[in-house]
Amino acid sequence: MGRTSRKRSTLANRAIVASAALILGGGGLVAVNVYASAGEGASGSPPDRSWNAGTQMSTIDCPDVGNELPDVPDEARGEVDRELAAMDTQITDAYQQFADRKDEISRDPNLAENAVLGPLKDKRTASIERISTAIERNADRPEGLDGLAPCGLRADDGNASGTDGGSGRAGDQADSQGADQGQGQDGGQDGSQVGGQGGDNGQGQQGNGPEASDFVDIQSVQPNVNKPRPRRGASRGSFTTDCGRNENGKFNPDNVIVAPGVSNGAHHMHDYVGNQANDAFAGDDDLANGDTTCRNQGDRSTYYWPVLRLQNGTAENDAAADGGGKDQNVGEIQTPSQVTLKFVGNPTGKVTAMPRFLRIITGDAKAFTNGDANANASWSCTGFENRQLKDKYPICPDGSQVVRSFAFQSCWDRQNTDSANHRTHVAFAQANGRCPNGFKAIPQLVQRIVYDVPPGPGFAVDSFPEQLHKPVTDHGDFINVFDDNLMKKVVSCINGGRRCR
Repeated sequence: MGRTSRKRSTLANRAIVASAALILGGGGLVAVNVYASAGEGASGSPPDRSWNAGTQMSTIDCPDVGNELPDVPDEARGEVDRELAAMDTQITDAYQQFADRKDEISRDPNLAENAVLGPLKDKRTASIERISTAIERNADRPEGLDGLAPCGLRADDGNASGTDGGSGRAGDQADSQGADQGQGQDGGQDGSQVGGQGGDNGQGQQGNGPEASDFVDIQSVQPNVNKPRPRRGASRGSFTTDCGRNENGKFNPDNVIVAPGVSNGAHHMHDYVGNQANDAFAGDDDLANGDTTCRNQGDRSTYYWPVLRLQNGTAENDAAADGGGKDQNVGEIQTPSQVTLKFVGNPTGKVTAMPRFLRIITGDAKAFTNGDANANASWSCTGFENRQLKDKYPICPDGSQVVRSFAFQSCWDRQNTDSANHRTHVAFAQANGRCPNGFKAIPQLVQRIVYDVPPGPGFAVDSFPEQLHKPVTDHGDFINVFDDNLMKKVVSCINGGRRCR
């Protein structure tokens, strides 16, 4: 089954966030209105971007147009995806201009509008117009997108990745889907400040993060994982696929799900295991015929995630390349010491086979500015995995290793292998373990990645530059390329209560 979509005519008066975020910066209280209302066109008054002179703003904050799109007709999908990727590049370029002149901007806020935010708004307005036109050729023109063009600046006061999920904006936080998945909330985080981040006054390498406040001692975190008890009829089995640890060093900064056909669409480097044909230009036929690192050759699925780097001053061979140093991702890439890819069942019933070429993204690469509605990061340490962190990196004791884990969405809408925002065709199970109405339980990918890194701060995942390497931005991507016979075995093992490899 190929990609499908249900056409929807407009955003129809959908209210986009229009509140001022009050941020305590270095120079006092800051008012930054980041989002305009959906009804405000390009000719409307720009958001209030005032702040006290002397305040050190940290990054650029833009509405995520992809999250606000109506359903996109198949005929327009390619053009829309390319424009969304171009908008990411626009933010990346504007962030670099901002970073280069950060001190000047802190003294003269008008400079930000004239040199950074105004030109960025113009470029975003043009891209949004092209997106609207592409959709209009095959469906009703979407309304309200123009109000998403303006961006603002925001500070990082060390608490922005706290209980409100890292957005630093007031009044627009949604409950995290990860709450129902046993993903660590803010429980047990005591705000411990850890010094020692290399260079730039705790701002990480090149002043781009992470901060000392982005780390917490795992031993200070209280256990916070509650697993639902399986009910009668649950699918209790599992299937584990061994696809290695990316020992062969397959990396690229593409994202074939979100930005197909666009080189450096992710602006950060990914680890790949499984399918070796994966790059921005890989179609379903390329993946079906690609080589795989998986021990069982019936699994040609692709599994990828942002690399983790040591910020130890050692230059990686991508220090001057897209996705690496050009996008503020620096340091020595770490090969995981262990990668486990396990598919598990549903606590309330049986699972059905995933459709071939189903695409799933879990987590949000832009969660620092978007807020935590789609965040699904989970950080811990070996020996302490009943304590999960969502918006902090863990400091592990001697003998313990850093663990990143993802529990992917496990409910499918029975129709689509992808969707316009790459999210709505799949969902998390509800708190009671059941899938939402209209969705069917599928094998849930649980991904666990372990790293042997020196204890203490000094590491970070790759990110979009303006996301400042925050831990809440961690995410994982999966495309199902199991052959039919192996997928039947996966379902049989899980529904039959067996543990298979």
